[in-house]
Amino acid sequence: MKDEIIANQQDGRQPASEILSAKDSFTVNGTHFVKDVNARTVFQNPVMCCQFLKEYSGIEMFKDIKPENIFDETEKYQAYLGITFESDTVNKIVLDDCYDVPVFLISLIEHKSRVDYNIAMQLLRYMVCIWNEYGKEKQERNEGNPANKEFMYPPIIPIVYYEGKSKWTVGLNLRDKISMNDVFAEYVPDFKYKLICNYNYTNDELLTREDEISLFMILNKVQTVEDMSAFLRLDDKKLNQILRKSPEHSIRIIADAMWSLCMKLNVPQEEAVDYVGRVWDRDMGYLFENIEKMDIQEERRKTKEAREALEIAERKADEAERKADEAERKADEAERKADEAERKAIEAQKALEIAKSEIELLKKQSDK
Repeated sequence: MKDEIIANQQDGRQPASEILSAKDSFTVNGTHFVKDVNARTVFQNPVMCCQFLKEYSGIEMFKDIKPENIFDETEKYQAYLGITFESDTVNKIVLDDCYDVPVFLISLIEHKSRVDYNIAMQLLRYMVCIWNEYGKEKQERNEGNPANKEFMYPPIIPIVYYEGKSKWTVGLNLRDKISMNDVFAEYVPDFKYKLICNYNYTNDELLTREDEISLFMILNKVQTVEDMSAFLRLDDKKLNQILRKSPEHSIRIIADAMWSLCMKLNVPQEEAVDYVGRVWDRDMGYLFENIEKMDIQEERRKTKEAREALEIAERKADEAERKADEAERKADEAERKADEAERKAIEAQKALEIAKSEIELLKKQSDK
């Protein structure tokens, strides 16, 4: 791939400086790459989605699944919902002939450091949409009627793939988002989603799977200098073994992930092209040999200082919020007291008027 770039320069085609004209994307020999590839791309790739389900779903039925069993229907259902979630995918999985209904897979990808506590409700919207459209399609094709007793809806497997480092603190059941779910347990709809946390797997564990999805997960784990140091220690022979048996469409995703990683590390673009080219050449040996050695301790010190500064800022923000809440509470208390004083003044005025009336009445009676 690097030779192709050089050849392009020699025969008057697109020079490297133009190839790298934009940080968010680049083109090499007519092939376009994006800066920020996310896990949604993986779940829309039948080969890598198949590997993910086999290796990480824990569902026995998916052990023998094949790429040709998986059909991406993301755009269809997002069109029905009338909204596009950039990190969500919907796949229809057609199993062996012994099963007469498909299985639907909803995959939500969370790559933020802070988790989304409304994720179960987001999954529910997809599930209801899928079941509604399934029933409509069956009825339109005269293949069944949802109103009939024998009609059955297809199973839906909701999976959340989490790439963040923070602990996942969201409940795994829909009922966890419903108040008084214990009181009305038999009336509250419920389901559980499968949570797969990227950082729960070590690099060695992922590398032993020897497939493209695991390599992608390794690349996505690199978020800190410590992660990068761990990545550089991986066995390059095993990395190359994965690449050499990968189809081109999977290599494209890994190449995009490599470009994204280079941009996160602020690698010079000329070098980034070289690293991506090595992925395409299926040779990741000594991948980052030209990168200047990182001062891990210095980077840790900087990271620690940044975290401490962030913690101080967050504490100040919390204190300011606390003071604002306290001031609001005092203002509410003062308003309550003012209202109480006004009420008592009105009562006193009424009592005074009553007393005056009584005195006036007594005077009249005494005059008689």
